[in-house]
Amino acid sequence: MSGPRLVRRTLLAAAATAPLARLAGAGSQPLRLRAAPARVALVGEGWPSTEVWAYDGTVPGPTLRGRQGERLVVEVENGLPEPTTVHWHGLRVPVGMDGVPGSSQPPIPPGGRFRYELPLADAGTFWYHPHVRSAEQVGRGLYGLLVVEEPERWPVDRELALVLDDWRLGPDAVNEARPSPHDAAHAGAYGNTVTVNGRVVERVEVRPGERLRLRLLNAANARIFALRFKGAEPWLVALDGHPLAPRRIEGPLLLAPGQRADLVLDVPAVRLARVDLLDEGDPQGTYRVTSLAVTRNEAPSPAVDRGPPPALPPNPLAEPDLAAAQEHELVLDGGMMATMMRGRAPAARRLPPDPRELRALFARGLFWTINGRAMAEHGHGHEPPLLRLALGRSHRLAILNRTAFPHPIHLHGHAFRVLARDGREEPGRPWRDTVLVAPGERVEVAFVADNPGLWMLHCHVLEHQGSGMMALVEVA
Repeated sequence: MSGPRLVRRTLLAAAATAPLARLAGAGSQPLRLRAAPARVALVGEGWPSTEVWAYDGTVPGPTLRGRQGERLVVEVENGLPEPTTVHWHGLRVPVGMDGVPGSSQPPIPPGGRFRYELPLADAGTFWYHPHVRSAEQVGRGLYGLLVVEEPERWPVDRELALVLDDWRLGPDAVNEARPSPHDAAHAGAYGNTVTVNGRVVERVEVRPGERLRLRLLNAANARIFALRFKGAEPWLVALDGHPLAPRRIEGPLLLAPGQRADLVLDVPAVRLARVDLLDEGDPQGTYRVTSLAVTRNEAPSPAVDRGPPPALPPNPLAEPDLAAAQEHELVLDGGMMATMMRGRAPAARRLPPDPRELRALFARGLFWTINGRAMAEHGHGHEPPLLRLALGRSHRLAILNRTAFPHPIHLHGHAFRVLARDGREEPGRPWRDTVLVAPGERVEVAFVADNPGLWMLHCHVLEHQGSGMMALVEVA
């Protein structure tokens, strides 16, 4: 198979743009999405198209847009040969709209429909994807961007969305991604071909001197991108949709599956300028994902030092009371090489299962545990909650990773502050809904449990989620 650098082809700049956005304001007709098989040209000219599953025939699906304070209504039709749902990743919606089969809604059967009504409490960059057989359905291309705009226009020249994904393609661009026990028990399903907005993209056209708001999403099943910009120094202004004080990016920007980042980038005001987006996280070495390039020999804009962008307005999140917070501990264990970590990870009050118990789980296709419990792919409807959180109270979670692999942990229905890693305060204590926990690392987060319901908590390496690393959290 060819690696991602070998299947590149120069495409028109238009190929890098996300599918047509759909804007739905209050009182408008519902938007309609249809999930169904399709064929798309992932690799480009000279290669066969690839069979995928897609929303409205495109990968990614249409970018859905609404404004903070409005309600987005989406009617989803299932044209797949199996049940599905849609989860609105990062939106703080009522639990009945969260898209988890069994605990928040019945699965949508083939030929069926479901109407989602989504209050848009927070502005920011979010996304949507299935929560039934997630590793396969997302891995086949079912995902899309969801943008909630701030009430007032933010001062940039233009927005540009970059949805990153990887695919395991054969010689004829056939999608060979199928969940395997080896992937599930190790790092997850890494692909060999990286796409930007559903295409292998050599360059994205930009104008000299323009200020861009970049909305980045990692929609891959397992790949963790370590992004570096060569030729510009962007400002980081939001993580997982939630604003933070603008700051220059120091070192590579880690973007784990499910995570988003908003950046402000000033294109150099020179003729034929180019900014390369590099990924330093690939096991085979650094490669160029794409370039932001001034492809026409345009007259340069006047060189102006614009300085830092203004901070985005904060979202209406309740600040946790750390002094009064209830404390909980989550211990992640399992996977291959699990015993390697037992001497390296800090001790935990609640120990995970011993190797004999892990082997019994492995025999059932369950490779991962949280606090010693493994949850099967379709256990949402009958598993007891792992945690019961008092509604309206502040809660502090310590997440300890005793495995040999990193895990992006996602909590539905809430956002949390990332407080510390291994006892060291996290810079800026950002709000997130997905936090990456490295092997042997202990990460502390805190939030107010102000959204009642039975919520999923899981690893967003989707092969890990489907083989045990998920749980239910009850807020009541």
